[in-house]
Amino acid sequence: MSGAVLVAIAAAVGNLLQGWDNATIAGAVLYIKKEFNLQGEPTVEGLIVAMSLIGATFITTISGAVSDWLGRRPMLIISSLFYFVSGLVMLWSPNVYVLLLARLLDGFGVGLSVTIVPVYISETAPSEIRGLLNTLPQFTGSVGMFLSYCMVFGMSLMNSPSWRLMLGVLFIPSLVYLALTVFLLPESPRWLVSKGRMLEAKHVLQRLRGREDVSGEMALLVEGLGVGSKASIEEYIIGPDDLTDDQDPAAMNDRIRLYGPQEGLSWIAKPVTGQSSLGLVSRCGSMENKPVHLWTLL
Repeated sequence: MSGAVLVAIAAAVGNLLQGWDNATIAGAVLYIKKEFNLQGEPTVEGLIVAMSLIGATFITTISGAVSDWLGRRPMLIISSLFYFVSGLVMLWSPNVYVLLLARLLDGFGVGLSVTIVPVYISETAPSEIRGLLNTLPQFTGSVGMFLSYCMVFGMSLMNSPSWRLMLGVLFIPSLVYLALTVFLLPESPRWLVSKGRMLEAKHVLQRLRGREDVSGEMALLVEGLGVGSKASIEEYIIGPDDLTDDQDPAAMNDRIRLYGPQEGLSWIAKPVTGQSSLGLVSRCGSMENKPVHLWTLL
């Protein structure tokens, strides 16, 4: 399994938790209503169900701007923390007010998942399977709903069904999701490029693609983002650190450096393995199969 596929599956666990929560409350609210005598309080009953959606609606209004500033991975970690904390609080909830607070925190986790996970998958997946991997959030959300219905049905057969256990058991898969976001998921290479962190972006792409040469994809990211200005790819060169001895095979593995108009020259090039010349990179593709000299654009 490629790194990009594994990362996409791990990220989509957040949507599984969202589906899990949406289905669980439908069964748990019956027992909540009995315990807190809400038969004559339809507003409170509806608020318990809707509080998660209220939290999700609020958090989605700011999640895009915050993720652009903070990064995709930290937002996924925060989402898993919201899920985890809300699960523990729902497991303990002594009254309606604490339950409403827990549902609000859960909604924050839901809102971050449904907005950030598709973006994260799009920015880490290779173009040839990007559409396929972007179906994972919807699929895992449905799986989460199915598993939740099975759990609620099983618990409803008990002599004394516990709504706290129905809702609070969310903390267990949330803990797994937290571990995945912390130890497995890398930062989005596109976000790293947008912040000028080229070397980190290169390492992440190498891990996700399972190969050393990611210069072409790096160049396309630079072009798409217009890093540093509104310039296009024709104003940048991607090459090894030391261009004085391109006969050295080790030079091909050195870190990527970008040169723009501020250096006085505009170049388009990337290293070609096993050759002393540089291959031209353009919007139309790569001329890696032909040895070419370094082109200087005046």
